[in-house]
Amino acid sequence: MQSVKKTITYGLLALGLSFTMMLSAEAESFTSIKKVAELGEAKAQVTLGDMYSDGEHVPQSYTEAIKWYRKAADQGYAEAQLNLGYMYEEGHGVRQDDTKAVEWYRKAADQGYATAQVWLGLAYRNGQSVTQNEAKAVEWYQKAANQNDAEGQTKLGGMYKAGTGVPQSYTEAIKWYRKAADQGSASAQSSLGTMYLEGTGVPQSYTEAIKWYRKAADQGYASAQGWLGLIYHFDDNGAPQDYAKAAKWYRKAAEQGDELSQSGLGSLYLKGTGVPQSYDVAAKWFRLAAEQGNMLSQHNLGHLYSNGYGVPKDYTEAAKWFRLAAEQGASESQLALADMYYHGAGVRQNYTEAAKWYLKVAKQGNVKAQLSLGYMYKEGQGVRRNEAAAKEWYGKSCDNGSQDGCDEYKILNQK
Repeated sequence: MQSVKKTITYGLLALGLSFTMMLSAEAESFTSIKKVAELGEAKAQVTLGDMYSDGEHVPQSYTEAIKWYRKAADQGYAEAQLNLGYMYEEGHGVRQDDTKAVEWYRKAADQGYATAQVWLGLAYRNGQSVTQNEAKAVEWYQKAANQNDAEGQTKLGGMYKAGTGVPQSYTEAIKWYRKAADQGSASAQSSLGTMYLEGTGVPQSYTEAIKWYRKAADQGYASAQGWLGLIYHFDDNGAPQDYAKAAKWYRKAAEQGDELSQSGLGSLYLKGTGVPQSYDVAAKWFRLAAEQGNMLSQHNLGHLYSNGYGVPKDYTEAAKWFRLAAEQGASESQLALADMYYHGAGVRQNYTEAAKWYLKVAKQGNVKAQLSLGYMYKEGQGVRRNEAAAKEWYGKSCDNGSQDGCDEYKILNQK
């Protein structure tokens, strides 16, 4: 037993000594870099700036990072100019200033620094402290892409796909996406997957789409993970339906905050496909997506609240979520909101509001809304009584297969 204690003690001492030596080496490394930086060596100054920015072996300090980046940037060191621009863009250690950010990006870009060229292209693409100029954005993306910069190639591919700043060319989009994808760019791999999924610029192929999405997804790229979830979720896309795989990929993306995947995962839990059925878990994922503005999840959350599935039954909450989805054009939510106004469930009864929402849905061909609107015109609820309008809406519902609509139309037609 004594021998074991000695072994453990010596082991801990060795471990402590090793850790102390590591810290000593790190401190020595920092000291060495600082001495070289103080002699004016630009690369060492950037390294020192990075250490302060990241809090690596030193207390984190944007102010110190800025100081060392500026020393190197003033010597014309492109990487320092890029970093200094980034600090201005983010407001790290300095007042946020897009104009100064772009000035520093341009200095680095003019020296041929590819990352700066991409960021300057983004500034022109978004009109960030410069006049928005998509052709200029393409020009800078092209410069970076010609240096085999994967991000520049990906951005350039996106411009060709959209026809933004250049004539639309799926062939060129594919070319640049593939160059970046072959370098391992997850964004380009995902974009290439989408081109194969859509059959734009290449023959449509779910096999190729899945291949490229998988490459990106394996790198943790949320969008590609979500697309894989979607492909495996539905059986109308030529790929074998596999709910378990759909849940797997949705979850990976959902946990990164991808709203479409959160919505998809919620749908699987709602129905119990690929996962154990759970209204509680469905509500959790729908809420996360709904709070990001996902229309389908807002509707589904409204549905859960109106029925008390996985959440307390609450018509007021239901109306809130139905309204958010309805305002984005979700017809089922518009109909649900109209019903709530008509019956005074979760909102004050208001026939005028009910008629407004029924009209929106009725124009989309919804039979129930057409019937309801016909009745409201016949009775003068929320609208002026108008038998001609009532007859019109009953007739539309009849044409869409409602026998009730046909019967009501007949009654009015015989008057």
